[in-house]
Amino acid sequence: MTPDYDAWHRQRLADLAAPDGWLNLTDRIDIGQASYSLGSNPANDLRLSAGPGYLGTLHTQGNEVTLASAGETCPFVATTGNPMLETAGLLLEIMTVDDQRSLRVRDLGKRVTAPEIPRYPATPAWRITAKWTPLATPRSVDIDMVNGATVTLQQTHRAEFTHDGQPVALTVAHHKAEGPMFVFRDKTAGETYGAGRFLYGSENPDGTITLDFNCAFNPPCAFSEHAICPLPPRENILPFRIEAGEKIPLT
Repeated sequence: MTPDYDAWHRQRLADLAAPDGWLNLTDRIDIGQASYSLGSNPANDLRLSAGPGYLGTLHTQGNEVTLASAGETCPFVATTGNPMLETAGLLLEIMTVDDQRSLRVRDLGKRVTAPEIPRYPATPAWRITAKWTPLATPRSVDIDMVNGATVTLQQTHRAEFTHDGQPVALTVAHHKAEGPMFVFRDKTAGETYGAGRFLYGSENPDGTITLDFNCAFNPPCAFSEHAICPLPPRENILPFRIEAGEKIPLT
């Protein structure tokens, strides 16, 4: 059955503009093991771009992060991703990249509209069933981030297919709830986001993986300077054009 790519696109725009999306980010501030006064007043240790003048005191101790405000101490809680806390019209998130912990802030009252994102026409040829090849021995792969940091991930599989007779073996960048996530760049860079695009694979019971490049999408860094995105590993920089999926967002 042919996927409904228009429905996928509508959901994609809705996710971008959601309260925990990428369009209402206002700050990303590096933090350490300490206590910080927090708020929009410049007198605070950590000054925010939105919210009350004094929001509270942020405490970090080990893996625990709490916010003390008005006599109450509230923990940051991880449900499906990074630890978060909603307070005073803000969504606070703790993220860690290359052992550096940061506070990321979303303004829940900010009015946002998803930008127009051009796409290539959907093409069945770019919905590929690839071999999902397990590695004989898991290997460590360093993934560079746009801010210069590096994260090391354990690789257990490769997605292998051929294009115009050329063998391709894609490395997984992250494992998400949506499936294995690939970061790749191809010869459309410039029409598509220059740093690369993301793609979720769908694992199949027969030991293959579906790579539908019609659902290739822009990374969060295409929408916010406060996002930190992985760059494609060397083997995922492809010497051909993939005219499928999202192009550069229009501003």
